Parts: sequence; structure tokens; C-alpha cells
Amino acid sequence: MFKFIAWLFSPIVAVLDFITKYFKTIVFLSIVFYFTYGSNQDAMNSNSAAFANLQKIELFGPILSAEKVLEDIEKAKNNENIKGVLFIVNSPGGAVSPSVELMYAIKELRELKPVVAYASGTMASGSYYASIYANKIFANPGSMIGSIGVIFQGANVEELMQKIGIKTQTVKVGSYKEAGTPTRAWNTYEKAELEKVINDTYDIFVEDVSRARGLKKSDHKVYADAHIFTSRQAKKVGLIDEVGNITAAQKYLISLSKVSEPVWHKQDKFDAFMDKLISEVISNFAISLQGGLKAY
Repeated sequence: MFKFIAWLFSPIVAVLDFITKYFKTIVFLSIVFYFTYGSNQDAMNSNSAAFANLQKIELFGPILSAEKVLEDIEKAKNNENIKGVLFIVNSPGGAVSPSVELMYAIKELRELKPVVAYASGTMASGSYYASIYANKIFANPGSMIGSIGVIFQGANVEELMQKIGIKTQTVKVGSYKEAGTPTRAWNTYEKAELEKVINDTYDIFVEDVSRARGLKKSDHKVYADAHIFTSRQAKKVGLIDEVGNITAAQKYLISLSKVSEPVWHKQDKFDAFMDKLISEVISNFAISLQGGLKAY
């Protein structure tokens, strides 16, 4: 049994073992990177930040938390020098709440300065939700768009627990308190309760998309219903405005922002490197373990 338990938790142990073994190496390489590139960039970045009038904000990877992107949006919103924002998206979606937070943040930002969203790879479900209030949505010709839907997932580890010899003990008040439990199969009334939640969440999702994009809510089976579209197909159903590369999106933002000499705000290379590294590692590991309500 001990061998079985060790095998069961081996993925987590492997991750922790990797971090333990290579933590010093990662820190060392980070320091070398900083002193090689960061110190030379600090002065340049401070100067460019002072004169920058356009900014790029990235939404990258599964949406588990929106704090970093929300912080970037807030800074752009409060920076009077920034006249327009390019919201670059490459995300399959994620948790509902942070996706909705991003949607409202982009909506508020647009009220002050133009925002152009650009799908660089995937703009699906929660990440599409976040982008709907941009002045215009561009998509790379090879991007995948849509997947407007909601899902609630949970594992059933009842048989595994029986083999290991683990039993649960529960004291509860409320018939639906164990809805979504992983320790057994869900009862019919529990499934109905969860369906009630995801159906209403889907209805809100469709309502927001239809309002923001000028689509008929009654036609949701055409552009929503978790359909996945190519960029060209997404334009036909009204989910995006233009199919083109990032240069086209930048040019449109420049014209919309009415800046005569565009200067893009540059993020510190070291910060950008660490943000992407941490985001990708944590997201890919955590998304496989996370259950619950997701816009995927």
C-alpha cells in the first residue's frame, strides 16, 4: 500500500524535487540574466516609460488569477501619457470570476482610451470573455476563437479510495452541501443543482457577448454553444472584426489613438522573462489539479 501511495503522489513529489534540485540554478541564471540585460535596460526603460504613448498588455496561458493583468490595466488606465492599449491574448480561458473581472477592467479602460484586442494564438472562452469590450478585435489567421461555454468538472475517486482503504466522514447541513464532491458519484439532484449554476453562468456569458458585440442573444447557437472557430469563421459569425497580423492591429490602434509619433512602453526584459516563466509553470501545473466552474 505504501508503494501505491508513493506512486499516487509521485507527480507532486517530482515537481517539488525538481524545484529543490534546480532552485539555486534558476536563481543563479536569473541573476546573470538581470546583470547582463537588466542593468542596461533600466535607464532605457525609464526613459521610454516617460515618453511612451502606447502600451501592450498580455493575457497569456490559463486564467487562474487575473491580478497581474488587472494591475497592468490599472496602470495603463491611470497613466495619462498612454493614449491606447493593445491587449494581446493567447489563452484557452480558465476560471469564470477572473475572466469576468478582466472583462469589466477592459470595459472601464475603453471608456478612457482606445483598446484593441489581438488574438495571437488562442482567444477562447474566458479569454474571449475578457476581450469582448475592446474597440476592435483582431485575430491572427491561424488563431482559434470562441468556445463560449461553461463547464464544471470533478473527479470521482471512490474506487481508488476503496482500494487504498480510505473512508470519508461528513457532518453537513444542507441537502446540496456535497454537490461536486470527488469522493463518490453525484446524485441526480446534485447534478441538477450544478446544471442550474452552469446554465445561468452560460446565460450571463451569452448576454454579455451579445451586448458587447451587437449580436442577437437568440442566435447563441450560431456563435456560442461552445463552437470553436478559425479566425475567418469567427469573423463571419461576428465574434471578431478583422483577420490580420499584429502589425495590422498596431496600425489600427495608432490611428484610433491619434498619436503622431507612436512610442511603445517597454516592460523590463527581466520582469517579462520571470513573469512568463512563473506564469507558465504554475498555470500548467495548477490547471490539471483545479476543479470547479470554468469558462473553457
